[in-house]
Amino acid sequence: MISLLKRCLLWLAALLVLAPLLLTLAYRHVPVPVTPLMIIRLVEGEGLSKDWQPSARISNHLKMAVIASEDNLFCRHKGFDWKAFGDVLNEFRNDGRLRGGSTITMQTAKNLYLWPGRSVTRKVLEALYTPMLELILTKERILTLYLNIAEFGPGVYGAEAAARAYFNTSAANLSRQQAAQLAAVLPNPRVYHAGRPSAYIQRRAATIQTRINQLGPLLACIREP
Repeated sequence: MISLLKRCLLWLAALLVLAPLLLTLAYRHVPVPVTPLMIIRLVEGEGLSKDWQPSARISNHLKMAVIASEDNLFCRHKGFDWKAFGDVLNEFRNDGRLRGGSTITMQTAKNLYLWPGRSVTRKVLEALYTPMLELILTKERILTLYLNIAEFGPGVYGAEAAARAYFNTSAANLSRQQAAQLAAVLPNPRVYHAGRPSAYIQRRAATIQTRINQLGPLLACIREP
């Protein structure tokens, strides 16, 4: 019985560690076919609209907007933003509110391999996969993966599908304003609508555009077209 349990644990470890490692090596060059979240939403009855695009076919406006909105230090950190973690903890101590402090790399790891939710198990695995992505992939590739698999609305995944659904354009041709609106809904894309922005999303998009102008060298990992 103990021997069987050990074998089961070894197989589980292999599944949770080796499988993501091999997939990450593959994702250096090949598109992501599907993610756990996409499958979960599909089973729940939602559609699945996605259209993989390489980095060169995704507007730099969107890349900058996402960094300005989600992770200002993305180009510099190694997967974790310890200052942001400290700010989150201080806010929790002072106000009793716990907001997200995930970097783009952490969100990419979660979207690639894990399920939605806030369980301790999921957070531990996310913390394990995050440095793996940083070691194997370039910053440009991590951002490309993120922008191709992020949920932008019910059944809408990735920049190309979102650009088509909300603005009738391509990810390559997103304007500065459109990109800011897409980035603005990312914290809760199932509540907010990029194509019909609420007053809150309009204010948030304006803040994102202002922040882009302030980041300067913090956007250095984004290649000029």
